[in-house]
Amino acid sequence: MTSRLLWIVAALVIWAALPFFVPRNIADLLVFTGIYTIAGLGIGLLLGHCGIVNLAQATFYGLGAYSSAYCTVMLGLPSIAGFVVGAVISMALAYLIGRPILRLTGYFLALATLALGAIASALFFEWDWLTGGTLGIGGIPKLDLFGFVLDRPSRYYFFVWIVAFTCMAVAHNLVGSRTGLMLRSMRDSSTAAASLSVDLQALRTQVFVVCALFGSLAGSLFAHHASFVSTQSFTVDRSISFLLIPVIGGATSIPGIVAGALFVTFLPELLSKLGDIHQILFGLALVGVVVLLPDGLMGAYGRLQRRLAPRRSGHDH
Repeated sequence: MTSRLLWIVAALVIWAALPFFVPRNIADLLVFTGIYTIAGLGIGLLLGHCGIVNLAQATFYGLGAYSSAYCTVMLGLPSIAGFVVGAVISMALAYLIGRPILRLTGYFLALATLALGAIASALFFEWDWLTGGTLGIGGIPKLDLFGFVLDRPSRYYFFVWIVAFTCMAVAHNLVGSRTGLMLRSMRDSSTAAASLSVDLQALRTQVFVVCALFGSLAGSLFAHHASFVSTQSFTVDRSISFLLIPVIGGATSIPGIVAGALFVTFLPELLSKLGDIHQILFGLALVGVVVLLPDGLMGAYGRLQRRLAPRRSGHDH
């Protein structure tokens, strides 16, 4: 217990010191890691605890971003208004869409969410009176917290990660609650869960709404950090990137979501220095992780710990 506490304290010290000792571009990548962690958490809840593949997270990500952009730039409202409007619209849409499509299962459900993402991407492009189309919306103000403007990556880093840690705590409490137990029973055997009077449809819809909320928050944070949004940021490709986060890190592990977000954010940046071949190398890296580590990075870490445990106990004796 003491060693675990020391590890937590050391991790917090490193987290707090990082933005002051790394270059600006690395601090910027750490901000995006936090944003992607928030978006990936919702995907992880659906995938790891409901067995649902969601390919529509970029839809809610875009709704949050465009709500923040439109409310602050077009209407001159405070930034909190954009966060609230985006969250309300995303949650309402997730509820209305989730009720019918979550009756589907397996590949049909994945295709339904893919269709939702494709439709939303097309609407973002067509509704240029609202979204600016390919020209986008620029001039989004930096967040201002009681006179303290988050106009540098090092400053925004702390705000984004505090929001990410809060979302992680919410996800942890949800997974550890009675609802989480019902989710896992539904994932492992929906027939058995239904026989125990578990309302599968309501449970799936609730988690889908939480997933949409996380996606919207991530989108609003992205808009205020980038100060510009356009349709290119909210395509189906973005949803696939979000899906990769829990797949790579481990869908049932909350720390795994952070590991997956680090992988998706930093590896393409590192490989880009190698030239045009970097996309092929990133694809090969993804294939390698999926094939060699089917339960993700955290799953591999857990297996390694279990293998080392008998050796440690043997040395103790």
